[in-house]
Amino acid sequence: MVHATRPTTEEVYFPSWREMHIVRSEISSILYDPTNSSFQTVLQSYVRNRRFNRSTTPKPLLIVTPKTETHVSYAVLCAQAINIQLKIRSGGHDYDGISYVSDQPFIILDMFNLRSISIDLPTQTAWVQAGAQLGELYYQISTKSKTLGFPAGVCPTVGVGGHLSGGGYGNMLRKYGLSVDHVTDARIVDVKGRILDRKAMGEDLFWAIRGGGGASFGVVLAYKIGLVPVPETVTVFRVERTLAQNATEVVYRWQYVADKIDNGLFIRLLLQPVTVNKTRTIRASFIGEFLGDCVKLMEVVGNGFPELGFKKEDCMEMSWIGSVLYWANFDNGTKPEVLLSRTPDSVSFGKRKSDYVQNPISKDGLEWIWKKMIEVGKTGFVFNPYGGRMSEIPAGETPFPHRAGNIFKMQYSVNWNEEGVDADKGYINQIRRLYSYMTPFVSKSPRGAYLNYRDLDIGTSANGKNSYEEGKVYGEKYFMGNYARLVKVKTMVDPGNFFRNEQSIPPFPFRGGTKESSDTEMLIYRSSISLLVTALIIMLH
Repeated sequence: MVHATRPTTEEVYFPSWREMHIVRSEISSILYDPTNSSFQTVLQSYVRNRRFNRSTTPKPLLIVTPKTETHVSYAVLCAQAINIQLKIRSGGHDYDGISYVSDQPFIILDMFNLRSISIDLPTQTAWVQAGAQLGELYYQISTKSKTLGFPAGVCPTVGVGGHLSGGGYGNMLRKYGLSVDHVTDARIVDVKGRILDRKAMGEDLFWAIRGGGGASFGVVLAYKIGLVPVPETVTVFRVERTLAQNATEVVYRWQYVADKIDNGLFIRLLLQPVTVNKTRTIRASFIGEFLGDCVKLMEVVGNGFPELGFKKEDCMEMSWIGSVLYWANFDNGTKPEVLLSRTPDSVSFGKRKSDYVQNPISKDGLEWIWKKMIEVGKTGFVFNPYGGRMSEIPAGETPFPHRAGNIFKMQYSVNWNEEGVDADKGYINQIRRLYSYMTPFVSKSPRGAYLNYRDLDIGTSANGKNSYEEGKVYGEKYFMGNYARLVKVKTMVDPGNFFRNEQSIPPFPFRGGTKESSDTEMLIYRSSISLLVTALIIMLH
């Protein structure tokens, strides 16, 4: 990768409207406005939540799909010049859709064209552009080595840019920590349109974009990551228990074991209300990955978690890339090339929330929770154990603060396929009720949350004069004691709050931001789109 250059003000050449018309076809694959026949397709291609894919969903005035780093630089400068909100999208998995929806006039900067992956085996590192997806990264690693991997998420269509900038984790976090714990360099476009690497941006900004949400500070172009060793044989398993099969006892014991057992073993716990023999019950699914073979796993589980009732026939041995396919719900024997697909099999309506548990929940507490889950309806839990490497890294090492002291992270999860706003309200009310019921069992003062499980329920900012106070509400939940440092970095690198969204880091003190927009201003915004067109023509001139 090379540093792109940007012309100075004196060097800028503004073409005539005739010249613009001639070369407009050259940029038809970069800019999409609502009159473009491909606008809707490009917009919907990376919408991963059908709640934000309706005719009533606010649409961008323009979608910019840069093909070079310099395209990104000019898009930032032009959007800033007309003071319009810039939404940055990589994979589109932002659970509450804020990377591509806004109630203010906005432009989407969609990074999907910037998805190169360059792996250097001698140094066991890789440069990955923000628009690449996790599946593409895993596949490329597997073609180069059978004994290297990367600790990140299990969904192959998640974009690298958002995943890493918010922390990123997967089924190797107890062994290797978060994805951002393995980021050694980055490239970013800042508010001045400069393309900066780690040395040029400085350690404060580099710290902030490794878990603090890159979209608050600039446009992350790429990350340099360190790959991690994985054994040639990895073992996965899935063991299920219902309440009638003593699930309560096994879940209770899991809380005392999952964060303390061998660091190479990750046992995710999926809890769902289900119907068995016409009776509503809770199903507990223990889904595991062990960095080793079945013989060793049997020993580890037998000594540390005998309550699971683990048997040899529960083991499935495979390569690391095979385990990636397993967690992504592909059939055994599926070729790794399937990871190159950038389109998920299906997209449903959904809502997510998160919590952290620092003290084991009693059996009585669990039984009460089961009743509430069944009463509420469809919402389930995903418990992700911590411990291991997660407890060794200081809370301030990266903006992600939820390290030692947390037994596990909870994801609240509900999906549905029923159409209509009424269905949305019903299911979202379910998940909010369960979240409320869990208050006595989770972290407090503040109640923690995970940025990549984006949840606008916990607070939003209008990015006006009260942005610091509004930001503190959700900011301290996501970042705990690291929030204040993130605000300082924001104030240093973007004092005018150009890079903003409903849950961005605000500057302090407030020095600008959005304006109230009138109908007249909307016309100005629309006419100013030509400025973006002009800028990209300059680049192609």
